Amino acid sequence: METEAQRLERYRRKPLLQKLGVKPEWRASALAIEDQAFLSELEGAVAFLSIGRVVKGSDAIFYGVTKESHLPRLEKLKASIKSNGVIWVIRPKGRPEISEASVMAAGKLAGLVDVKVVSFSATHTAEKFVIPVAARR
Repeated sequence: METEAQRLERYRRKPLLQKLGVKPEWRASALAIEDQAFLSELEGAVAFLSIGRVVKGSDAIFYGVTKESHLPRLEKLKASIKSNGVIWVIRPKGRPEISEASVMAAGKLAGLVDVKVVSFSATHTAEKFVIPVAARR
């Protein structure tokens, strides 16, 4: 039987793109993401990646934020994902100018629900938002 510590270690070693649920058939958009290694890896893993510009009908949008004033954009981003698409909000860990609570509140205000949190890197966290099933077209 696997212990909790073993399960956590196995999860920690899982590749980031796998943690994020990236699929080869995805059309994805990346905004304000400064991690060039991540962008290169993502570009090689999906069918299409737009960097710096959101494409309509995205399966996933990866949105980098560093302060609360960036969060109202979630409402607009929601309109660019497929009904079963995702928005990953990537933010610095432990920074008072952008807390987990403020990200969660902004997602809710935009009509999204938070469904997952992953450690993006040693310095960043990623929170996954989706359109609630009842609100999908």
